[in-house]
Amino acid sequence: MTIVETIKNNKIVAVIRKADKQNIVQILEALSKGGVKAVEITAETPRVESVIETAVKHVKEEICIGAGTVLDPETARAVMMAGAEFIVSPTLNIDTLKLTNRYGVLNIPGVLSPTEILTAYEHGAKMVKVFPADAFGPNYIKNILGPLPHVQAMVTGGITLDNMNEYLAKGSVAVGIGSNLVNAKVLKTEEDYEQLTARAKQYVSKLTELQK
Repeated sequence: MTIVETIKNNKIVAVIRKADKQNIVQILEALSKGGVKAVEITAETPRVESVIETAVKHVKEEICIGAGTVLDPETARAVMMAGAEFIVSPTLNIDTLKLTNRYGVLNIPGVLSPTEILTAYEHGAKMVKVFPADAFGPNYIKNILGPLPHVQAMVTGGITLDNMNEYLAKGSVAVGIGSNLVNAKVLKTEEDYEQLTARAKQYVSKLTELQK
């Protein structure tokens, strides 16, 4: 199964900010137990390469590990070398797309306008990230995919348990969920990680409503 297929099939990408080598494995194991199978570890995380290497070494078989907030080709190359299986950005950087395409690594650039979306697609993006999605809401996704039905769009920014399915119903293939799902800074005890698993299960369970 390709990374694109994994993301589309599971629909949820957990966005993990400010984790470290000491807690990343426990975070990923908690998410995996809850049914979340794809994550992005954001690049502004201190020593992010080491965090990704630790994650890949211990949890790669359970969960698909990507890197987020990648702003340039240099950062993309560093996290790819560390083992990131896909790249996510808040912006569109053509040089970063060229680099990831050269090495066959999925790059999900951040876009908002129809022009940005088409530009990303024309430069080889197999999926785009509409961000910040909550600035316009679910109907915006439906509207932009009308003339651009060939584009596979993930949405990020303000995604919650209450609005996730509406974005998916309007045409998004996946959602990126940050602090509403994972807040690494507050994870201290076993009970905290159990609650993280429980939250993950809530989100995954919510997806079943789309099939009704």
